[in-house]
Amino acid sequence: MARDYYDVLEVNRSATEEEIKKAYRKLAMKYHPDRNAGDKMAEKDFKNISHAYSVLSDHEKKAKYDRFGEAGVSGAGAGGFDPFGGDAFDLSDALRTFMEQGFGGMGGFGNSFGSQRGRSSRAARGSNLKLTLEITLEEVFKGVEKKLKIKRYESCEVCHGNGAEPGSGKKTCPVCQGQGQVRQVARSLFGQFINVQSCSNCNGEGQIINRLCKSCGGSGRKRVSRTISVNIPPGVDTDNYLTLTGDGNSGEQGAPRGDLIVFIKVKEHKYFVRDNRNVLLEAKVTFTQAALGTEIEVPTITGKANLKIPAGIQSGKILRMRGKGLPDVRGSKKGDQLVRIQVWTPSKLSKEQRTLLVKLEATNGSAPTDMMGKGSFANLSADN
Repeated sequence: MARDYYDVLEVNRSATEEEIKKAYRKLAMKYHPDRNAGDKMAEKDFKNISHAYSVLSDHEKKAKYDRFGEAGVSGAGAGGFDPFGGDAFDLSDALRTFMEQGFGGMGGFGNSFGSQRGRSSRAARGSNLKLTLEITLEEVFKGVEKKLKIKRYESCEVCHGNGAEPGSGKKTCPVCQGQGQVRQVARSLFGQFINVQSCSNCNGEGQIINRLCKSCGGSGRKRVSRTISVNIPPGVDTDNYLTLTGDGNSGEQGAPRGDLIVFIKVKEHKYFVRDNRNVLLEAKVTFTQAALGTEIEVPTITGKANLKIPAGIQSGKILRMRGKGLPDVRGSKKGDQLVRIQVWTPSKLSKEQRTLLVKLEATNGSAPTDMMGKGSFANLSADN
């Protein structure tokens, strides 16, 4: 069941950034695991409120959540496309949110309540790469494989990512004296807190490189150009995205890669307007065709098709071509093509045409009194 992140934080949707932060801080202190040892329900609540805050405190994520709900901020795994998939926000993520976001600027304490959660032995994960890919409506219909040219950081070939000149050793970090951690004591209304953080000088290793790699300057990585293949599934829409796990930047000194996030933008089409799975088209007919009925050829996503125009059709009427629309990204059946008929009126008439029309008008009688109306694609009603 989808969660409402605003309800989780006990705020309304018009809450300001400061109100959201204040609500999170209050709940985080209440349900923090160090205050509720062994209470699994409190731990679950702590994870939920931290997850909700991690979304609502991020302007980009919040905008997507407000527009698409939880589906808009769910990631994809294993390089596949899953804009509606679940996510895995575990206790370590919740604690990281608590330390880095919820209490940033409040005395600088990290692992609060005296906890020491161990020293980090890994450098920071590589950053994510983000790009926008434009595709056509025809490519949305079929799905497509695209080649993307990107520039990213990759592991240095000389030092194999460890940042050290070949043959060089390591020495004790002078900042943390080999502990891999630095400690600070802070005071708050809850008493004394010990802030234990990974040493930034050695990335928690306790040792630093004796001689840096000359090729990469000790970072363990270099910027290169690459071509990446990505498969775009049928039915995607603008603002959907694909996460290619491990195709982002390499981290420093051999740390894991980040991800490549590809945002989709669907180009405007010459004929069609998209409405979810349906495609909308406007077709013009003469008033004799409208009066007598006819069959016309219209474009579709896959080519051309014949459309029967019933006799007496009125301008603005919507006709439905079933199954001629787009597939759904979830794999369900295709939408329809909706064709709005517009009766075309010639701007210039020959003498013979004018004479015939005058005779026709004389036999038409009075026009209906309910000719006025407001037409749009907003509330479509089409013939079956």
